[in-house]
Amino acid sequence: MDQQTKQALKHDQFIDTTNTSLDWVSENRKQVIAAGSVLLAVILVFVIGLVIYNNQKEKASVAFGAAMQAYQTPVVPAGQQVPPGVKTYPTEADRAKAANQLFQQAADKYSLTPGGKIARYFAGITAMEAGDNAGAESALKQVAGGWNHDLASLGKLSLAQLYRQTGRDAQAIETYNDLAAKPSTAVPAGLAQLQLAELYESQNKPDQARKIYAQIKDKDAKGAAAQIAAQRLNPAAAAMPGLPQ
Repeated sequence: MDQQTKQALKHDQFIDTTNTSLDWVSENRKQVIAAGSVLLAVILVFVIGLVIYNNQKEKASVAFGAAMQAYQTPVVPAGQQVPPGVKTYPTEADRAKAANQLFQQAADKYSLTPGGKIARYFAGITAMEAGDNAGAESALKQVAGGWNHDLASLGKLSLAQLYRQTGRDAQAIETYNDLAAKPSTAVPAGLAQLQLAELYESQNKPDQARKIYAQIKDKDAKGAAAQIAAQRLNPAAAAMPGLPQ
């Protein structure tokens, strides 16, 4: 078979294949259009969703910033002079209550964004500072149950503090043990164990506290938690630098 014949056959095969494809498209035109429309709709939904999310993310950041600004407002007792135009609060509880409203609004309105999730944590903290234990527990439990391990661990740590403040030491101990077993960058195991040891000291259980301090010290002798534990085990040596502990 000469070269010219081969080229002619290839050309005919190309035409046949093309014609067959065009015939299939023609016969299934409605299905092709429908499939293309669905794909286009999916792409549009994704793009629109991304734009909306980014917009919500920016708004959440602004709302969180406003709440944090209120939380950092100076506390000046009543009767003390304040420069004109300077915003202040008479007590820390008043400041926490005002900031809590803003954090709560940001958390509720932008709950799916990072800023909204962090706002929920601060809503729990400020509620606790304002004396609203029920509101604090509700917010912190939401944070503790979140998918972000670092933020969830911070929520659990604050929740344990709330348990201690409200006389629920058993729940606090359980939470500290959980944090120590599943540490995070935000809440290392040593930090949770130190808090647990301090709780035992407050319960007048020095032997249990010393046992935990010894565990911390043995696990990471050069770590910050270990140094604190060593001081608690031997406070006299800690008060006199240069002496072996």
